[in-house]
Amino acid sequence: MHLIVGLGNPGTQYARTRHNAGWMVIDELVRRCGDPVMRRASDALVASVVMGERRVLLAKPQTFMNLSGRAVAGLLRYHRIERENLLVICDDLNLPLGRLRLRASGSDGGNNGLKSVSQSLASTEYARLRMGVGEPPRDERRERGTAGHVLSTFAADEWPQMQKCIAHAADCAELFVEAGIEAAMNRFNQVNKVGAGQSAASPQGETR
Repeated sequence: MHLIVGLGNPGTQYARTRHNAGWMVIDELVRRCGDPVMRRASDALVASVVMGERRVLLAKPQTFMNLSGRAVAGLLRYHRIERENLLVICDDLNLPLGRLRLRASGSDGGNNGLKSVSQSLASTEYARLRMGVGEPPRDERRERGTAGHVLSTFAADEWPQMQKCIAHAADCAELFVEAGIEAAMNRFNQVNKVGAGQSAASPQGETR
């Protein structure tokens, strides 16, 4: 069994914010799997689905971002899922808008959700898919800090590009389950530059 976790914050006020990019991918995967009901389990909303021939749990922690690890650790433990079958999806303001970066392990990169997961698992050896949500402008960073930026919603001209990113992240998660992390990294880490008018499925960054 695999576990795919999208990080985010519960509450309608956070629904379309940059920090909830991971949740948006889970919602897309749930939609692709026929909209099964998500039920509460281990501090998360969880749906059990099948991708290809593999059973997968899709999860949205309900603990708020800074305590995400509690839900992740609980689900792994309860369902006896191996850590190599875990994929955590989160936002990254250090990546340009729309860029994906999949890694088999690594630091939290300043993301408090990843920090919590690493602390709860006592390990950084788990796959994580970062989604670029763009850096705040210098004056905004000075005025509101990075927290204000990740808790802001996407601008109207950003949203179409983010929708493409969500779809590609869902594709990446599916390939992770079906073929493993190396195959997913080889395909989706090539999507390095997706301009506002350029599809990530173009020859410059083919993803499918």
